[in-house]
Amino acid sequence: MRKIKLLPIALAAMLLLGACNSKTAKETTSAESNAETVETTSAETNAEPAETNAESSGDLGTLEEGASLVYWTMWNEAEPQGAVIAEAAKAFEDKTGVHVEVNFNGRDIRKTLEPALDAGENIDLFDEDVDRVINSWGNYLLPLDEYAAAEYDDTDGKAYRDVVSKALIDLAEQMGEEKGLADGGKLHHIPYQPFIFTMMYNKDLFDKAGITSAPANWEEFLDVCAKLKESGVAPITVDDAYMAALFGYTLDRIVGSDKCREIVENLDFSDPGVLEACQLWEKMAKEGYLSSKAATNVWPAGQVDEFAKNEAAMYLNGTWLPNEIKEQTENFRWGSFAWPAINAAGDGTEANNYGGQSFGINKNTKYPNAAFAFIRFMTIGEYDQKLAEESMGVPMGVTSVWPEQLEEAKAVFEGSSKRLGWAVGMEDNSDVNAAIKDGFAKLVTGEYDGQKFADALADLK
Repeated sequence: MRKIKLLPIALAAMLLLGACNSKTAKETTSAESNAETVETTSAETNAEPAETNAESSGDLGTLEEGASLVYWTMWNEAEPQGAVIAEAAKAFEDKTGVHVEVNFNGRDIRKTLEPALDAGENIDLFDEDVDRVINSWGNYLLPLDEYAAAEYDDTDGKAYRDVVSKALIDLAEQMGEEKGLADGGKLHHIPYQPFIFTMMYNKDLFDKAGITSAPANWEEFLDVCAKLKESGVAPITVDDAYMAALFGYTLDRIVGSDKCREIVENLDFSDPGVLEACQLWEKMAKEGYLSSKAATNVWPAGQVDEFAKNEAAMYLNGTWLPNEIKEQTENFRWGSFAWPAINAAGDGTEANNYGGQSFGINKNTKYPNAAFAFIRFMTIGEYDQKLAEESMGVPMGVTSVWPEQLEEAKAVFEGSSKRLGWAVGMEDNSDVNAAIKDGFAKLVTGEYDGQKFADALADLK
């Protein structure tokens, strides 16, 4: 596979140009690009397309002459995200003259992308979730540090990184540093459609129970549960898809995420915090704060048959939930709060699982500037907003408006400074995930108490 190579002299020239131009990159038409482009031979162009384009344009906002893009996406065309992407690709071509061929791979992209890249198939950019893009496909990615630091016509004189979510750009850089790719760059992918895991709740059921605000700590949370139970609804529901997350968040608030990771990696559940978490949920089940249906709920039963039907008031889930059950919740009043802190040894409300999908540019693309221009088109302005509206999701641009259903989730997102892994690691091991599901079900039915639940986890070692 070809790699982007820069000779020392060329690298120095690029750095100098970057220092001069990173504050002034402007998007131009193909004709303007042709006028400003330094002439290269076809042999040079064919040998190192990414190097030639970067050196010849000098301006990261200049679209390469004759640019056209092939974009592989994780979405299906029938999904709201896919429909917006198709519309955006046509609008981008109308605006810039750059044709974008969108291949709607759906989730099969997880199996098909890497073989296609290895075979040298013409793919300029692609997307998937932030973890998969960097962790599975990191060696195929073009570093984007300079692109994110530059200003463009469509960023109103600001660096691109300053007009999109700081939390997500910081996350992408952190992931790049942790991955330690050979090119030395930090930023290798650009997130879009962010999400955050929060406690979603039904505002109407809160009002009916006389609850005037979301709980800010564990004591208030228990008080909320008591009032909801008294009003005749189950305070919390869950199904098999999210039991590990419910347990993981609880354990995180007791021992912290580092200890959670250590427990799963070593399969050692002897820490006293594990028993505390198990006994906490034993008490929640005995008090009637956890739905009796939780023992048998198979996804999406919890969210569709209980939460959407006003039978349960709270459900730990992601900001994608309003879109998933929009057909059942037309007049639903959505609320959201961060899982409360439990003790000083654990994490607080600043620690949450957040992320998103992410765009990656193939390091062998002939058209890196055009590819990044399309990423900007999708992450700021009209189509960032439209993507959020059509999918009831979170926008990437700082000036875009969050959907009404997620207004309270925005505060949780903005208050998050520590990223938790999915289910705080409790799904990293299939045996741990299975044991948590089994233990939760048995707590609800009374077959287990907290000690037996903890013992079953300890037996995994």
